[in-house]
Amino acid sequence: MKHLLKLGDLSAEEITEILNLADQLKYEQHKGIAHHHLAGKTLGMIFQKSSTRTRVSFEVGMYQLGGSALFLSSRDLQLGRGEPIKDTARVLSRYLDGIMIRTYEQSDVEALAEYGSIPIINGLTDYCHPCQVLADLMTIREYKKVLRGKKLAFIGDGNNMANSLIVGGLKMGMEVAIASPAQYRPDPGVVAWAEQNGKLTLTEDIKEAAKDADVVYTDVWASMGMEGEAEQRRAAFEGYQVNAGLMALAKPDAMVQHCLPAHRGEEITDEIMEQHNDEIMDEAENRLHAQKAVMVLLMK
Repeated sequence: MKHLLKLGDLSAEEITEILNLADQLKYEQHKGIAHHHLAGKTLGMIFQKSSTRTRVSFEVGMYQLGGSALFLSSRDLQLGRGEPIKDTARVLSRYLDGIMIRTYEQSDVEALAEYGSIPIINGLTDYCHPCQVLADLMTIREYKKVLRGKKLAFIGDGNNMANSLIVGGLKMGMEVAIASPAQYRPDPGVVAWAEQNGKLTLTEDIKEAAKDADVVYTDVWASMGMEGEAEQRRAAFEGYQVNAGLMALAKPDAMVQHCLPAHRGEEITDEIMEQHNDEIMDEAENRLHAQKAVMVLLMK
């Protein structure tokens, strides 16, 4: 593994290696055992999309690993003034030991990897969100002990989260069901891959998706950068809500996951958020541990 650009680039064995190391690092951190695997290393963090969890978890993670992190907003870089990304990649490779980028276009992440000479980590694009799904898989495994054979139901927009959950879930032997309006389905390329690599259900019926699910997952209806579509999306996604009625169709011990931030009362009720708060907060915490594992494997 040279980079983390998308989960489709990783084998099931590589994903398992990340999850196992993440478990170890989490145990060590909770026990107060120092693990300075990246002492003297520096991670550059490029943010063209703002974030709470991504910035804090990567910055804290590098500190706990003995290294340092450098926050670079689009206003801080010549990228914002038209410098070609290939030049930025080559220059930053002379200064840094790794780059995490959170941006819009997947092509920007791929270009950094093509023209740079250091590991590149995709902190989010409009196409996929591999770091989040590694944390999700880690959390599900903590609660369910195994991933293979479990059913994951995603309710809502077939966005970057749905794309990565499909790939990550199927690679780890899970069954994945996506419930979304027809015009908001996941990426066709991801769907085509899934049809050859596991059990994927695409439906407009949230009840069909949630039936007998081990994990029920949701995300906001209008992701960052789509605020102008908020009213249109609110109408399209009416009824696509994780609530007590929907959870009654899942398995009795089903867990809930949300990548956050949550719009309580829209995609998920306050009641369900509170009932499953521990699971959702463990998921948020596990961003830290999963990303530390990725950084160690790529940058050590």
